[in-house]
Amino acid sequence: MTAVEQTEARPRGTRLPRRARRNQLLGAAQEVFVAQGYHAAAMDDIAERAGVSKPVLYQHFPGKLDLYLALLDQHCEALVESVRAALASTVDNKQRVAATMDAYFRYVENEGGAFRLVFESDLTNEPAVRDRVDKVSLDCAQAVSAVISEDTDLPEDEAMLLAVGLCGMAQITARYWLGDGQRIPRDAAAKLISSLSWRGIAGFPMHG
Repeated sequence: MTAVEQTEARPRGTRLPRRARRNQLLGAAQEVFVAQGYHAAAMDDIAERAGVSKPVLYQHFPGKLDLYLALLDQHCEALVESVRAALASTVDNKQRVAATMDAYFRYVENEGGAFRLVFESDLTNEPAVRDRVDKVSLDCAQAVSAVISEDTDLPEDEAMLLAVGLCGMAQITARYWLGDGQRIPRDAAAKLISSLSWRGIAGFPMHG
């Protein structure tokens, strides 16, 4: 049974531990926000999708923005952790690039469309949202920059600029790939972009 089916099948009023209820509400909110966008989504819709009353929803999240930010925090953290895990998965830099590109492709492919909340939000004029979206991109780039700085003679500012370029390419190409209908298998698409990235970054000399 899928998460959506579990949500729809749960009878209204079923008592759950607080953490389980919170996760259930976040799952329902993700479905509604991804499908409708922030502005069109209503707390009524989210409560109905979760099979709870609005008072129960408000016990956990005082308002729609609080709920959206909690969801955004969850998925921003997931991407940063995926990138850090990719970088830590090997000491071979070519493989590090491949693993990092694959992390982005896996992230956008993840069922539920959570990446849309991070990279395609209709609420980026809200400072709290804009800060989180900017921070996730910065955190990923800083993780990549640290490896570049460690392994090359480049100044930190130059390493950071290269890292922003690599992460930006990964994010944009992964989103394009998904929007284009995944006509290239994910592994092949990620490998293609990692090959392009490696041909560029490998041109910078390693520490002597």
